[in-house]
Amino acid sequence: MSKKIKTNSPEHPPMRFNSKVIHAGVSPDPATGAIMTPIYQTSTFVQEEPGVHKGYEYGRTHNPTRTALEANIAALENGAHGLCFSSGLGAMDTLLKLLSPGDEIISTNDLYGGSYRLITRVYGRFGIKSHFINLNDTVQLEKLITPRTRMIWIETPTNPMLSIVDIRKVARIANKYGIITCVDNTFASPFLQQPLNLGADIVVHSCTKYLGGHSDAVMGAIVCNKKEIEEQLRFLQNACGATPGPMDCFLILRGIKTLHVRMKRACRNASRLAEYLQSHPAVNKVNFPGFKSHPGHELAASQMKDFGAMVSFDLKEDTSDAAKAVLRKFKMFSLAESLGGVESLVGHPATMTHASIPREERLKVGLTDSLIRISVGIEDFEDLKADLEQALK
Repeated sequence: MSKKIKTNSPEHPPMRFNSKVIHAGVSPDPATGAIMTPIYQTSTFVQEEPGVHKGYEYGRTHNPTRTALEANIAALENGAHGLCFSSGLGAMDTLLKLLSPGDEIISTNDLYGGSYRLITRVYGRFGIKSHFINLNDTVQLEKLITPRTRMIWIETPTNPMLSIVDIRKVARIANKYGIITCVDNTFASPFLQQPLNLGADIVVHSCTKYLGGHSDAVMGAIVCNKKEIEEQLRFLQNACGATPGPMDCFLILRGIKTLHVRMKRACRNASRLAEYLQSHPAVNKVNFPGFKSHPGHELAASQMKDFGAMVSFDLKEDTSDAAKAVLRKFKMFSLAESLGGVESLVGHPATMTHASIPREERLKVGLTDSLIRISVGIEDFEDLKADLEQALK
């Protein structure tokens, strides 16, 4: 019988990232020798007698396809434990269930609108108090910490302003007070950034984005090292049931195999497009951490392998109507929610991904009415540039 390849066993010395995406956590099917992990499309598993089985009882609790994916994602983040969920918000919701009424969470003030909505409008109703600040202001961060502070929520790079948060610094402060540090690593992917290596306790992903990479599956994941955290999350995963199906697990596992190849090309395209946009007469400001003028450039260079494939910019005519006029003209870029696929996407955060954030709050972090966010894909750069050029006329 074939055995799973372990990333740090005597038989298999530690693999480099480009090998992990293909081999970590997976093995040929022992029954047929199939090189790809099978899709175990079943809701339940036969038992020899009550409690005597082959490690699987019911599809919500476990599935062999999901087991392989969870091991693979954990390896990519250099973590001990991986758990998959039906969406990124499903993963985040499970993390927030670690909190109790009266507990407090401190979060970056520039974050995905769905995350803001979940923290404030769902968990706020259950007595969870939240604070949204610039986490790089460590003086303010420590002032906000109380005996009831249980979690610090980091997004970096942030969505959609591409700000960079110092994971090491925030994690050191959190550790001093016994607070859990969670990092949403969706924008970077484990190819570019591994927060557990920087001191974070938990990493969360919307696997829908770069991990899957083909805009054909919705899923979330959590990775951690501490067994006590994993046990709590595993209980909640099964008890609350926000688990993915085997087909989606297969699609994400398949997509991960080319993560490193896709990210290299997408990052290169994004860097060149950001340079082009910076000199365009219709553009007011471009947000991209690869610019040396970006306030988080040096920090990004120290904790990321590259600067990512997301770019945002606002127009000199700072109105929602001006942005929508540009968005209507795109031909190769598709106007759509989401990001991280092989195809380039464009969006209007103020009315799409961040519509749930009050206007006065989003303006505080620079999310203007005309801001346009682009997820740069792996198409030919000249074609993408030409599409931007004609849309901005």
